[in-house]
Amino acid sequence: MNFEVTDLSGTFSTLDVIFTLTLSFLLSMIICSVYKATHQNVSYSQSFVQTLVVVCMVIGVIMLIVGSNIARAFALVGALSVVRFRNALKETRDVGFIFLVMAVGMATGTRFYVLAVAATVAICAVIILLNRFNAFASDVHRQVVKVEVPPEGDFDALVEDVLVKMTKGFELVSTETIRSGALLELFYTVEMKKDSKPKELVDALSAVNTGQRVTVLSGYDQTDL
Repeated sequence: MNFEVTDLSGTFSTLDVIFTLTLSFLLSMIICSVYKATHQNVSYSQSFVQTLVVVCMVIGVIMLIVGSNIARAFALVGALSVVRFRNALKETRDVGFIFLVMAVGMATGTRFYVLAVAATVAICAVIILLNRFNAFASDVHRQVVKVEVPPEGDFDALVEDVLVKMTKGFELVSTETIRSGALLELFYTVEMKKDSKPKELVDALSAVNTGQRVTVLSGYDQTDL
């Protein structure tokens, strides 16, 4: 039997490894800096940003291992298919950054160095421009209004009278009982008038719901309710 050990490191040089790891690290640092600078919500995660750097470098190494060997590529896909990720992403833009660092890692690992640099610069510039000019922002700013009212009486009609006066439009999303049926919670989405402020709306609703809890949430499309 032949117990000879074959080293396949000769398929790429030491300089290839150093350059791939260094370039993927530098480019991923640029991408992460852009991610941090353009992040606007409260769901920023330092761990996620650091993971982007690691993913970019790991993908570069994987592409060096795969090279142009088709059998090795299929074996790698089979090995990685057992990995399951169950962490939910807070923002859809995070998916774009994950794909970006993966693409850059693949480019550096397959030694398309110019493409990796060009793609990083171009895509990061697009991200900065989109953020700078607030591209595709909706002109309609809606709020969520939660009002607790007693189950007896026409309190829902009183609440809607206030909403008619102080909003451009509203929609009843749900009605549910809380505190073992002692109260009803009315859940509305509303479009505020320009001259109406959330505090004024809270005060007006508190005056008609017997002093029960009133909540006005802004930016509900960017947070988990």
